[in-house]
Amino acid sequence: MQRGDRFWRYWLIVAALGVAAFGAALVVAPTLGRRIFGLLLFSSPSGIEALGVSATPYITLVHGVLGAVMVGWAVTLLFIAVGPFGRGAWDGWLAIAVSLSAWFVADTVFSLWTGFWPNAVLNVVVATFFAIPLAATYRSFRSRRT
Repeated sequence: MQRGDRFWRYWLIVAALGVAAFGAALVVAPTLGRRIFGLLLFSSPSGIEALGVSATPYITLVHGVLGAVMVGWAVTLLFIAVGPFGRGAWDGWLAIAVSLSAWFVADTVFSLWTGFWPNAVLNVVVATFFAIPLAATYRSFRSRRT
């Protein structure tokens, strides 16, 4: 791994830890998760509770499952950032880029299709935290491609 790439590796580690922390918050602090998404999607922290007593527990479950999946994805990203990416392997760079792209396209298209564009904006912000180090390291990783 080239010296400048170490900075970007640490950047990716911090970004993945941020995803893990947010995912864990959805699992262990469901009220906070509902308030964040209520504010994001309905412009009111109590927007999800306003959907009704039968909808709130189901949305809490969905947020918890989403949070658990985010933690799992983030742990995978951490292992890639520390392992293959950290060793300067092209497949490490590619694994992060493909994973990020798959999530971004699926989540953003679905968010826009269902009319929840604020979630698509959030996706752009999160994706940018990963895209910056990927763009910065592309040439050096591609030149070492095996």
